[in-house]
Amino acid sequence: MLASLRLKKNEERRIKQGHVWVYSNEVDTQATPLKDFEPGQQVIIEASTGKPLGMGYVNPNTLICARILSRSTKLDFNIKFLKKRIQAAQDLRELHFDQPFYRLVFGDSDGLPGLVIDRFGDVFSVQITTAGMEVVKDDIVQVLENLYHPQAIVMKNDTASRKLEGLPLYEEVVLGELPESIIITENNTLFEIPVEDGQKTGWFYDHRCSRKRLQGLVKGKRVLDVFSYLGGWGVAAATAGAESVTCVDASEFALDGVDHNAALNGVADKLTTIQGNAFDVLNALKAEAEKFDVVIVDPPAFIKRKKDFKQGFEAYRRMNELAMRVLEKDGILVSASCSHHLTRDNLLQVVQSASRHIDRNVQLFDQGHQGPDHPIHPAIPETEYIKTLFFKVSPSW
Repeated sequence: MLASLRLKKNEERRIKQGHVWVYSNEVDTQATPLKDFEPGQQVIIEASTGKPLGMGYVNPNTLICARILSRSTKLDFNIKFLKKRIQAAQDLRELHFDQPFYRLVFGDSDGLPGLVIDRFGDVFSVQITTAGMEVVKDDIVQVLENLYHPQAIVMKNDTASRKLEGLPLYEEVVLGELPESIIITENNTLFEIPVEDGQKTGWFYDHRCSRKRLQGLVKGKRVLDVFSYLGGWGVAAATAGAESVTCVDASEFALDGVDHNAALNGVADKLTTIQGNAFDVLNALKAEAEKFDVVIVDPPAFIKRKKDFKQGFEAYRRMNELAMRVLEKDGILVSASCSHHLTRDNLLQVVQSASRHIDRNVQLFDQGHQGPDHPIHPAIPETEYIKTLFFKVSPSW
């Protein structure tokens, strides 16, 4: 029999509308003191009337103190549950991808809050961010082993959000052996993925659809890829017929990956890399009167918390202004953001503000979203975070 976690009066409205997070200030701590629970403990979440709202897990030490796994209170959070949810996630991916390279599980959107799994063929990169998922870590590994017989499973549990949950940071190969080289195919381009040493789970599948759109715009063009990481945009542009591509990143490791991936695709002669702070590099390119036909800016999240909005908005504006300054007349700007706190409308405002500041005219001609392996939960705005805007940038009319 699972213990109950009871909400205060009228605090169940958001949950009834489909959200799965319970905040600590929504809990009736008189009826169900949070200190009575263990991190990761399974519970029944109840309305103030005692009516069950669903089954989930709790962490008494965090702001988001519980997450709902099922509206049914008759289910157990066990290996059978995990297998069913992962298989459902697999079914959705198979509708869209004919090769085994995708985000297999995207947390809340796949009914598995606190769990992200990226699939690189026979290698699975797993990231657990909550105490509730940490409790069933061995079951997750067992399900993946049973379903896929993988060559390797890597735990990439080094994200800072684990600290909030009171969890240790670590990376570990928990099954099999990592091959010397992991190569994926994305948009007819090969990429070698550094699962152990790379950022996050090793690769960013989320902009895949927008990168494909870019490929149709670059034939014979000079392209600048800012915040390139391993060349997801830039190398893809080169394989699609760009005349030349310059990739900019602060990380030497990332740019070594760009060079390697360019060689892997036979386009090394088209690629140039520049290591440095993106703002400094763009200023230097402007001072040297360098011009490009297409500029992509896909920065890390400048707004990680709502309170950072004003400062982050200005950073996005400056970045997009600098990008426009190195564009040829009637060039194309691809402006992307992975910050949930910067909405699509905010990003449009960013580019419009930047364009007016330097007397340019911008025309939005296409928009990109996160790929279908990053499904959006309609009741959870936090699951939508990727946006890409495609602009033609001209002298002011």
